[in-house]
Amino acid sequence: MSLGRAGDGGTWLPPLADAHVHLGLVDPVAVRRGGIAVVHDLGWVPDAARTWPGRPGFPAVAFAGAFLTAPGGYPADRSWAPAGSVEEVGSPEAAVAAVDRQVAAGASFLKVALHADAGPVPDDATLAALVGHAHARGRDVVAHVEGRGMAARAFEAGVDRLAHAPYSERLPENLLAAMARARPAEHALPPGRARGYGRDEPDGDRDLVLGGARVSRVSWVSTLDVHGWGSPTAEQDVAIDNVRRFVALGGSAVYGTDLGNGPLPPGVNARELRALAEAGLDPHALLGAIAHDGAVPDPGGAATWVPGDPPDLDDPDDVAAWFARAVVVARPEPHGAPRAPRTPEDRR
Repeated sequence: MSLGRAGDGGTWLPPLADAHVHLGLVDPVAVRRGGIAVVHDLGWVPDAARTWPGRPGFPAVAFAGAFLTAPGGYPADRSWAPAGSVEEVGSPEAAVAAVDRQVAAGASFLKVALHADAGPVPDDATLAALVGHAHARGRDVVAHVEGRGMAARAFEAGVDRLAHAPYSERLPENLLAAMARARPAEHALPPGRARGYGRDEPDGDRDLVLGGARVSRVSWVSTLDVHGWGSPTAEQDVAIDNVRRFVALGGSAVYGTDLGNGPLPPGVNARELRALAEAGLDPHALLGAIAHDGAVPDPGGAATWVPGDPPDLDDPDDVAAWFARAVVVARPEPHGAPRAPRTPEDRR
């Protein structure tokens, strides 16, 4: 079975998405020119991030707003995190207020830092308030988990997505199985969770941004290549092993790179795709991981065109290199003949 829809000397695919970027640290235009039509920004100054959606030449953007962390916690002390990109929350009341500020700025989801190896993390009551209030406002929660026990803690708190495939420890099978269970039918909320329907909230479906029809209880963003940027590391080995076992149990792993963190290529990263293939994703699963499958953000009529012959589906290197040739173009008419990009402007 081929990938995509053949036409005009290439292959048409859905819009491609990177589910973990820091757009303030990279050139957004280069990201779109590199084949990525949709990005999820996982931490930046809210007043800057709110200006990105709809900007000419940019990919479509959904953003988290500021990192939410404990006082003195990661990444408050990082030189790359500008003033306003981190909110330190030391109580349930502070967490609720911080969530409200991100929502008011236009955040589509929230980001909490649980990096126990780098400093303090929110206590149980504060984390519960943060996650619970985000859900009440119709927003899913993404967590940076690092350090032993942090993945389990995120799961127990009701976090919806991990910003990185866990790499601090080999997760036990029972935790992987619990994370991999399908979300309830019709995306029902666990007991005690409510969702508002105000003007500043999504229209009721928490999967508008983070996922599609079949998403596990917790989904993971891959970010495998950030461990070594092409050179094998022990952390990458742990992450690949965790992804392999998580996906085998039915867990949802989506493509994301942590773009902005070190020498990662803008656009589609072939190394990330090769690492996902090593973790057991076949070519069709790779397409499922990288294709935009939410309603938010709207990719604005964008599609993906990959020039040249289709890849050898039995060769992971060929498949990854083929994806990396992708360009963002206007979506073809449903019953019309697809047209390949003709000019540099068409490729933007």
